[in-house]
Amino acid sequence: MSMTARRGISRRLWREFLLQAVYISIAAIVSVFAVGVLMEDVLIKEALRGEAEHYWSLQSRNPEAALPDTRNLTVYEEGVGAGVPAWLRGLDLGFHRRNEPVPSLAYIAEKGGRRLYLVFDIRNVNRLVAFFGLVPLALVLVVIYLSLYRAYKVSRRTVSPVIGLARQVQRLDPARPNADLFATAILPADPDEETELLSSAMRDLTERLTDFVERERNFTRDASHELRSPLTVMKIAANMLLKDERISGTTRESAQRIRDAVADMEELTEAFLLLARETDQSLPLRWVSVNEIAGAEVERARMTSDNASVTIDISDEGPLLVRAPPKVLASVIGNVLRNGLSYTDAGSVSVNIEPNRITIADTGPGMAPDQVEKVFKPYYRAGRRRGGHGVGLTIVKRLCDRFGWPVSIDSTPGEGTRVTVVFPDARRQEPEGDDAAQPAG
Repeated sequence: MSMTARRGISRRLWREFLLQAVYISIAAIVSVFAVGVLMEDVLIKEALRGEAEHYWSLQSRNPEAALPDTRNLTVYEEGVGAGVPAWLRGLDLGFHRRNEPVPSLAYIAEKGGRRLYLVFDIRNVNRLVAFFGLVPLALVLVVIYLSLYRAYKVSRRTVSPVIGLARQVQRLDPARPNADLFATAILPADPDEETELLSSAMRDLTERLTDFVERERNFTRDASHELRSPLTVMKIAANMLLKDERISGTTRESAQRIRDAVADMEELTEAFLLLARETDQSLPLRWVSVNEIAGAEVERARMTSDNASVTIDISDEGPLLVRAPPKVLASVIGNVLRNGLSYTDAGSVSVNIEPNRITIADTGPGMAPDQVEKVFKPYYRAGRRRGGHGVGLTIVKRLCDRFGWPVSIDSTPGEGTRVTVVFPDARRQEPEGDDAAQPAG
C-alpha cells in the first residue's frame, strides 16, 4: 500500500493531537461561559434576594433606615427618595434583565404591601468573569498546547524509525532483496528497543528471502537443463523403437506409451518451470495469435491421441491476439485440450475462438456442481479418467490468475464440460512494427 500523506502515521498523530487541543479549547471556553451564567443566575440573584431581605429586616427595626445605594447596587421604593424610574414601573415581581443603556439585572420584591426595586449593574461582574476566567484559561491553554506539542514531537520521534522502515519495505524488490535497506544506519542515534528489534527482524527476513530467491533461480536453471535432457533422450529412443518394424505389437504399444508419457512430462516440466519463475520479467511478452497457437495444439493433440472415436474440431470468429508469453498461452490451451480428451471416450472436443475468449468443450461424462468446485485443486480427478496426473487444470488456473485471464467451467452431468478462458486485453487487429503478433513456435 502506498504511504500517502493522508494516511501517514505522522499526519495521523498530528491530527489526533490537534483534535485534542480543539476539544480542550472548546471545553474550557464553554466552562468560562458556564461560570458567567452561573454567577448571574445564581450568585447575583441570591445576593439580590439577600439584600431585599436584609433591607426588610432593617426596616422592621428602624423605619427610618436608608435605602441601600452602592457602586453596583441601587434600590428604589415607591414613595421613598427620588422615586422609581419609569422603566421599572409596571414590571412584575421577580427578575428582569435590561441591556440598554447599561447592562443591569432588576429584582422586584414585595412585602407588607411595600414594593422594593433592586437594580444591579452587571458590567463589573462581566469584566471580572472575563478577567478571572479568560486570563487563567489562556494560561492553561498555553500550557496544554505546549504539552501537546511536546508530546507530538516525542511521538513523532518515536514512530519516525517505523515510518523509515516502512518506506524501506516499499523500496524492497522481492526479485532482488537487499538486507542493507534495513541496516542500523537508517535508524536514529538512540533507537528504541522495539525499533531495533523490528529492524533486525526485517534484515533477517530479507536475508532469508535472498536465499530463497537464489535457490529458486538455481532450481529453475538446473531443472530446465537437467530434466529436459533425459526427457529428450527418452523421446528419441521411443521414436526409434516405433520406427523399427521388427518389434512386436506388445513392444510397440509399450513404446507408444513411453512416448506419450514423455510428452506429458515435457508439458508438465515446461508448465512447472513457468510457474516457478518469481516474476514475469524473464517471460517474453508480445502479441501472439491465439488462432495459431490453438491450431498447433489441436494438431499436436490429433497426432498423439490414440482414441479414433473422438474428433477434435477448431473454429474461430476471426483473428484474436493476446499479449502474453507464447509458451504460457500454449500451456493453458494445451492442458485444457488434453484434459477434455482424457475424459471423452467418444464424441468430440471442440475449440471455439471468440472475439475475446477461447472455449474448449467436450462431450464427456460431465461433472456435478460439487465436482466443478474441486477441479482446480491439485491431483483431483473427477471420476474415471485415462492417464494424466490431476494437475493440468491446476496449472491452467495458476497461469490464468497470474496473467489476469478469468477462467470458468460449465459442466452438465451426461452432456459434457465447457472451459472458457477470457482475455480482457485481447485485440482483433494485428499491431504493426516490433510489437506485431508472433506465430506459434
